[in-house]
Amino acid sequence: MRNLRNRQVIEQFAAGNEANSWTGNLWSDGTWLRSYNQKIAHRTSGGLVVVGDFTSPGGRFFSVTTSGHVNSAKIHANEIMHPTVFLDSEKLWPTQS
Repeated sequence: MRNLRNRQVIEQFAAGNEANSWTGNLWSDGTWLRSYNQKIAHRTSGGLVVVGDFTSPGGRFFSVTTSGHVNSAKIHANEIMHPTVFLDSEKLWPTQS
């Protein structure tokens, strides 16, 4: 797998594919999108993209970089969740084998 620009990683995630950024700070296993090691978005088995709003206005801020990743992922989101709800909802989504 070749290393991609952040925009391309997010597009690949939304399509359900694995992808890595050239810096290694943003990556997807096809189900989860991670900024550094923080899960910021989930693609359901039905193909819906759910993004946790890990930004300062969203209620839980990690870094400027993660906020940028989240804001870019929102473009592909079917649902944007408050970070606490997103993290609690993780229990409802099956884990990838």
